[in-house]
Amino acid sequence: MVALGGGHGLAASLQALKQLTDDLTAIVTVADDGGSSGRLRQELGMVPPGDLRMALAALCGADEWSQTWARLLQHRFGGDGPLSGHAIGNLVLAGLTDDLGLVASLDLVGRLVGARGRVLPASTTPLEIVAEVVGLDPADSSAVSRVVGQVAVATTTGDVCALQLLPEDPPACPEAVQAVLDADVVVLGPGSWLTSVITHLLVPEIRDALVKTPAQLVVALNLAPQPGETEGYSPETHLEVLLAHAPEMSVDVVVADVDRVLDRHGLMEAVESAGGRLVLAPVSLGDGTPRHDPDRLAAVYRDILKGSA
Repeated sequence: MVALGGGHGLAASLQALKQLTDDLTAIVTVADDGGSSGRLRQELGMVPPGDLRMALAALCGADEWSQTWARLLQHRFGGDGPLSGHAIGNLVLAGLTDDLGLVASLDLVGRLVGARGRVLPASTTPLEIVAEVVGLDPADSSAVSRVVGQVAVATTTGDVCALQLLPEDPPACPEAVQAVLDADVVVLGPGSWLTSVITHLLVPEIRDALVKTPAQLVVALNLAPQPGETEGYSPETHLEVLLAHAPEMSVDVVVADVDRVLDRHGLMEAVESAGGRLVLAPVSLGDGTPRHDPDRLAAVYRDILKGSA
């Protein structure tokens, strides 16, 4: 099984999928330019480690050793000194990458946390997101502005109408491409839709692998629009925008939360037009926040694998 995404959405997906298999690969977006990751990226020229670190922590084992290492990776320094805001795991990955290279470092830290699977970057180079956005010019609401950077795109008050990456043809991580091609099941989403999910489709070799793979492709929709990034998106809009970036990609199953879909007929039509089937189930934490419950997701994925959902 392979899961693609980034941030908290991918972490929830991995916590669900590791209940079903040990043969699991997380493919992580590497476009973050904020916080600790942004600082390390700027200072060292490295792939931003934050989402990679979160994926490793999500895959950690249940024993005391693994849990301790996972907590350590996630620990963030306070105060106002030079280390303020840095997560220990980001610094560990930065140091190991200098010595071993990125993929070997991720595999080593994976062993430390007893990871039930493997974590890989989507690309071997830091990526920069560039968006064309309308609605930012108060003098001309139809004017198109250029917004650069993951943080800027995620928080824009305008409407994103186009996305690209810099470099425009970034090299994919070869191991990530092979994982997609060899997979039985590929899960895309949930996560920040434009900056963590769709970015994978902007890496040509990853997109081509998603088109060619014989795996069952599952799309897990977000529970709610993200302020700024996908403001006003319905569940069907999320799917339509995703497929617009890879129209040749076949989708087998779309998972959506039963309580968050207002227009079931509209979503059903969008899913069927993509050649897939819709699975509606309670997959949120149920606490009013737009967060997925890993145990509920695991139950849905288990039923999908059995063919009973």
